[in-house]
Amino acid sequence: MEEKEIKNDNSIENIENEDSNKTDKKSKKKSKNNEVQILKEQIKELEDKNSELQDKYLRLVAEYDNFRKRTAKEKAELKDIVKASLLLEFLPVVDDMDRAMAHLSNVTDVKATVEGINLIYNKFNDFLKSQGLIEIEAKDKDFDTDLHEAVTKFPVDEEKKGKVIDVLTKGYTLNDKVVRFAKVVVGE
Repeated sequence: MEEKEIKNDNSIENIENEDSNKTDKKSKKKSKNNEVQILKEQIKELEDKNSELQDKYLRLVAEYDNFRKRTAKEKAELKDIVKASLLLEFLPVVDDMDRAMAHLSNVTDVKATVEGINLIYNKFNDFLKSQGLIEIEAKDKDFDTDLHEAVTKFPVDEEKKGKVIDVLTKGYTLNDKVVRFAKVVVGE
């Protein structure tokens, strides 16, 4: 009989353990469900944030593209404005040349005509200087590859070796930058 009592005690314990296990399983299941729910909410939040960041990125890319197009358009317009301004300042020299050309067929005083053409030439050079265009001095100077382009070499005395002995085409700088190299003959 003692054995039966022990068995009964054991079965009560077993039942209690089973109840406890069921409760634990239920609480674990609830806990897992809560974790799953929390993870789903976090995933939803991250997806929303990702979507928002993607939208911001696309807007930023579109804004940059518009900025690039607008800047290119403004640059082209500015170039045209500068060109028009420069040509407008150049027109008085053209007017003087037109007047000189109109009177060339009736020239009786060559000296006066030469003086007039010299005045126009000086006016033109003054205009170029006022725009910052400066002629590169080359004749009898040391050959400098930063300013000169050697077209040919010519045998010369020892003292003229490495120097520019003739200028075929004048060179110019604009604001200390070479816009056209002087084409020269160099002594060898």
